[in-house]
Amino acid sequence: ACNGVGASGSDRPFADKVLDLKDACWRFLRSHTICGTTLGSFALVARALIENSNLIKWSLLFKAFSSLFALICGKGYIVGINQIYDISIEKVNKPYLPIAAGDLSVRFAWFLVIFFAVADLSIVGLNFGPFIFSLYTLGLFLGTIYSVPPFRMKRFPVAAFLIIAMVRGFLVNFGVYYATRDTIGLTFWTFWLIFLFKILSKVSLLIEKTLGFLQYQISTFATKLGVRNIVFLGSGILLMNYIVSVLAAIYMPEAFRHWLLIPAHTIFALSLINQVC
Repeated sequence: ACNGVGASGSDRPFADKVLDLKDACWRFLRSHTICGTTLGSFALVARALIENSNLIKWSLLFKAFSSLFALICGKGYIVGINQIYDISIEKVNKPYLPIAAGDLSVRFAWFLVIFFAVADLSIVGLNFGPFIFSLYTLGLFLGTIYSVPPFRMKRFPVAAFLIIAMVRGFLVNFGVYYATRDTIGLTFWTFWLIFLFKILSKVSLLIEKTLGFLQYQISTFATKLGVRNIVFLGSGILLMNYIVSVLAAIYMPEAFRHWLLIPAHTIFALSLINQVC
């Protein structure tokens, strides 16, 4: 299954081959997306439980971790399907990725993404109601049409941004928080969460591909505006989010921990300005 292991010779210890396969699979999952999903999910769940500590049920711990596993599988499916259909592009822009580097075969990559899809849909379907299952299915569908022909929506900057903003900025955060509050018997909407979704949707613009793919007829904001302009645009959007966060904490201290939010985002804003300038 792993080309790199087989290419290294049959005389290599089996343990080394297993470690190589593990490393290739970890790179295939794109660790930064896994870490981001995990940290974000823990933060949302912790916020809901801290506000309602009297409703914590330790019997739901297994359900919580299985749900996190489902989220990781969902991320693995989306980034995996993208790598399968972007091999030639990744050989130029990200040659360290396992398929592009020849460390993981396309056949085994397909096995992984099918496993991810079946596992996450099964977990969500068994543990949550039709609403969360529908949201989850929508996320997988959007992740599929982002990369897979003939749709390949990543070719269009606005469509690519909307898909990324929907999946990373809304569906994941909305789904995690909704599922948590629904599980412990609470209603959903709170002001700070609406604010969070707005911030995340804007920041998702920065995630949209900033490297141009003109060679493969994939248009991004960077190929249209130029790298320098996209850097200033992205930095400006991020700076605006920091400023809005500070103002929100000043004018609505009851909704936020202003003693933490104001100095933290001020430091982030000054650091961003310093790096850009």
